[in-house]
Amino acid sequence: MLLGDDLLEWILLALGAALLVGNLLALVRPPESRKEGDLERPPLGRSLLYAGIGALAAIWALASLLSS
Repeated sequence: MLLGDDLLEWILLALGAALLVGNLLALVRPPESRKEGDLERPPLGRSLLYAGIGALAAIWALASLLSS
C-alpha cells in the first residue's frame, strides 16, 4: 500500500499545510489580475481563521505521524 498504514495522516498533513500556506500567501500577496466582482483583498478574519484551521490540522497530523 502506498505510504503504508499512515495514508490518512499524510493526506491530513498535506491538506492542512496547503490551507495554511494558501491563506497566508493570499493575505501577503493578493492576485494582481482580478475579474469583475472580485474583492481587492481577501477578508482578513476569514483568511486567518482558515489558516488557523490548517495549522491545527497540520500539527495534529504531524503529531500523529511522530507518535506512531
